[in-house]
Formats: sequence, structure tokens, C-alpha cells
Amino acid sequence: MKTINKISIFALAAALTLSTSGCSGFLDEDLKKDLAPDNTYTSTYGFEVGATGLYAWARAEFSTWDNDGAFTHSQACPYEALQVATDIVVAAHKDGSLLPFENLSYTTSQAYVESYWKWAYGLISSANELLEYSEHDDVKWDADTDKIFYQATARFFRAYAYRYLVYLYGDVTYVDKVETSFKIDFTRTPKTEVLQHMIDDLTFAAEYLPANPDNVEVGKLTKWAALHLLSEVYLMADKNQEAANTAKEVINSNYFQLMSSRFGKAIEEPGDVFSDMFKENNQNRTSGNKETIWVMQLEYNTTGGGTLYEDWTKRAWVPKYWNIDGFTLADSLGGRGLAQIVPIKWWVNGDNFYDATDIRNSEYNIKRNWYCNDPSSDKYGQKAEITDETWEIGNLCPTITKFFYGKTDENASYEGNNKDRMKFRLAETYLLLAEASINLGDTQTAADAINVVRERSGASKINAGQATIDFLLDERIRELVGEELRRFTLVRTGKLLERTKKYNTVSGPKMDEHHALWPIPQSIIDSNTGAEYPQNPGYSK
Repeated sequence: MKTINKISIFALAAALTLSTSGCSGFLDEDLKKDLAPDNTYTSTYGFEVGATGLYAWARAEFSTWDNDGAFTHSQACPYEALQVATDIVVAAHKDGSLLPFENLSYTTSQAYVESYWKWAYGLISSANELLEYSEHDDVKWDADTDKIFYQATARFFRAYAYRYLVYLYGDVTYVDKVETSFKIDFTRTPKTEVLQHMIDDLTFAAEYLPANPDNVEVGKLTKWAALHLLSEVYLMADKNQEAANTAKEVINSNYFQLMSSRFGKAIEEPGDVFSDMFKENNQNRTSGNKETIWVMQLEYNTTGGGTLYEDWTKRAWVPKYWNIDGFTLADSLGGRGLAQIVPIKWWVNGDNFYDATDIRNSEYNIKRNWYCNDPSSDKYGQKAEITDETWEIGNLCPTITKFFYGKTDENASYEGNNKDRMKFRLAETYLLLAEASINLGDTQTAADAINVVRERSGASKINAGQATIDFLLDERIRELVGEELRRFTLVRTGKLLERTKKYNTVSGPKMDEHHALWPIPQSIIDSNTGAEYPQNPGYSK
């Protein structure tokens, strides 16, 4: 049972963004009366309701369709749009909402160009509203520390939302208060200023969020989640020493450890410790997983969990094996995948990309052997061969098993992937330390950090001379593929163009430097009639 209550998430999130929506008819009268900010933000309980709305809005970052959630992109592939046109995957499903992002033909009015903007500013407006009401003198707080705790939560989520905006659009408007009047003269704030605001927010959050992860409810933030994200933001701001120091603070906190022995619900089943982390119900600290720093609660059909359409990552990675004669849908094969993306061969089948002893390359973590599973077929038990054709169209190819989860016992064609999602885990903190150290020229510290991660997987150690940005980016694939937003990582390291051209034969030939940013949504430019709002270079209407 989750402990973060859902509390009518759609209504809540809508209510908390009312004052900045500019749409007086957005909510019905009962909702305005019952959940309006003036009525909600009067007590500690009201701020807990508001904070629940922030969590709900944040976990809708990849939401595909409206299913009583806080936000929806209303398209099938928002997550995949941040993975294609990089060095790891190409589109197999040929979904019409995804292809423009793979072939780099997206426009200033394209679906995700607009919806990620709206998602991020919706979260920001809700955070700003909570912050503003927290300063009212008539709030009845249960404890003296409540006010600053909820402010820390709101400031974390505000920085979290700006992370998306800065990566995707560059210079964006920084808003830190509720706009009570209609405003049409926004300007773009330089990226460096926005990053500094994010640093300030996360520094504040780290100071006032709880320190002991064993004393918070499942899925709630701690100071270590704020510091992990702060380390990444320092890297974005080219403050590498600060990034290294912050990553070390998380690593040395003694609250977290890389999992090195089997644990959780599948401990008696075939597998290894890496695959254990991705088994259903093994993501949270309560399962014995001491590696996770922040887990987004997405488990379906559970109070405080996700909705049916909030995370389709399984459908993205799992092949359409069920489309091949001799197969039937099975939870053990990942459920009903759609192969919206398939891995590029250079890494998943590349010679020497994984050490022979690296468990991240085991059959438990990358499925390469597919056996017909339909008992009614005369092919039952036979191995199905992966060919160039089956790979290209997504019917059969090697796939990571991180997102295997089908719920076929309830519904064989179950749409979602809703198991809890590890957003931050300690292995990535080590790799953030390595990145900062490489940037500082301290390749020995970088190698040491990378080796901690490799040692857990059974891979051989590297020396300081091997600790380069390209090796680190390869290591992030081995460790974090599917978890990280690859576009963000490559943009931050300045490697998007180089590595996409090198490894991606679909997007690479079409990519140039301006594709490091998406365009500003045209609707924003058109409605901002009181001031110029320049478009990003390389884009027009």
C-alpha cells in the first residue's frame, strides 16, 4: 500500500494551477469552492494536499493519454521523444507522434514541443502557489517546521521542472511568483540565471528536507534527492568542483549503497542483483533496495500510484514478439510491447562493449534468446531467430528487461508499465562524480568512481587513462540505459551531435548543432504580444 495519497489528483492539480491558467471557466463551481487555494492552503493538512499535487504532476511527465491523471501529453511517445535521435535507439513502431523527433522534422507546434513546456510550467506554477500561500500569516501549522518543509518540497519540484525546460529550450522565462494579472510581455531569462535559481532552490531543499530516508513515507523526497539533482545541475552550470563535492556528500552519507547481493521478492528465482532492482516491488527502500535515492510511485491500481497511461516505457522497449507465429502474450516476456524504440546494434550487440563477466549483459538483463511460448502451436519451445527484418520492424530483437511487466494475469493486453520507477539511484551519483572529475582533469577520481559501479557488475576495472567522457557515456548506457533521458545526458556533455552522427544512421545524417535545443512553442511566441520572445536558432514557424 502506497502512503502518498492520491486525493483526486486531476482535480487537485487543476485547482492548484487555477490562478495562472487564465481560464476562469476551467473548473466547475464545486471544485472551485472545495479545492481553491484560498480554501486549501490554510493548514498543514492543506499543504500536504498541495504537496501531493506536486508529486502527482511530476509523475505525469511521461503520461500518454488522459486517464484521470494530473497532466497528459495526449500522444503515445513522450518518453521516447527524449531517447530517439541519440546514440542508443531508433524508432521501430513508426508512431506518427514520434517520427518527427527521430527524423528531426518537428515544428514549433509539434505535440511534445508544446506539451513538455506546458507540463513544466504547470508544475512551476503549482510550486509557486504553494510557496506564496505558505507565507500567509493565518496558516495553522501543526509544527513549527512544517512551513519550511513544504517550501523545500515546492522548491525541489520547481527546480525539477526547470531542468526539463533548460535542457529542451535553453533560455526560458524564470517565474518565481504567482501572476495575478494577465501578462503578455514575458522575456527569456538567460540559461545561466535560470541554473543559478535552480541551484538556490535545490540548496534550500537539501537543507530542509529530511535526512534519514528510513523516516519518510515511501516515495517522499529527502535531502539526498535534492543533492543528487543539485550535482547534475552544477554540471549543467559548468560548476564541476561543486558537482563533485555534492555527489560525494550523497555517496558518503552512509544511507545508501550499491546493491551487491540478491534481494527482494525474486531472490529465489533465476537472476542476479542487477535484475533484482527492476523486479516489481523491488524499487523502494522497504524492499531492501538501499541503492535508490528517490523512487517515483507509479504502481498501478494502488492508492498513491500511477494511472493506466502514465508510463508506457514497457511498450517502448519490449518487442512485438506476440506478432510472430508461435508466441502468445506473457508477463515473463514483457507483456504487450509495441517496440516504439529498438536498440542500435553497436552497443547491444557490439563486440567488447560489455566485459564477458558483466552481469548487466546477462540474459536476465538483456533478453536475446526468444523461445515460442504458445502451447497450442507446433512451434512451442522452438527458438525464434532474430533477423535484420525482425529487428527493424520491432517484432524481435534484443531488449533490456528493466521494463518487463505485463500484468497478463489481469489483462493480457494491459497498456501500461506502472511499476515504481527509480528516478535517482546511487550508481548514477557515482557517474555524476566521474563526469565532474573528468571535466576537472582528475581522471583518477573519475576512474575510481566508475570502477565502483563496474565492480558491482563484475566488469573489469579501468585506469585513469581510460576515464574519458566517451567511456563514461558508454558506461552510462551499460548502467542506466532506459532509465536516463539520453538526450539530456548528451546535451549536457556536449556530445549529442558527435555521437548521434557516429552511431545513429537514421537521425545522424540530418542532425546539426541547432538540434541540441527544441524550438520555443509558436503558441508562446504568438501570445506574448507585449515583448519580443525570440525563437531558437534554426527554427521558423
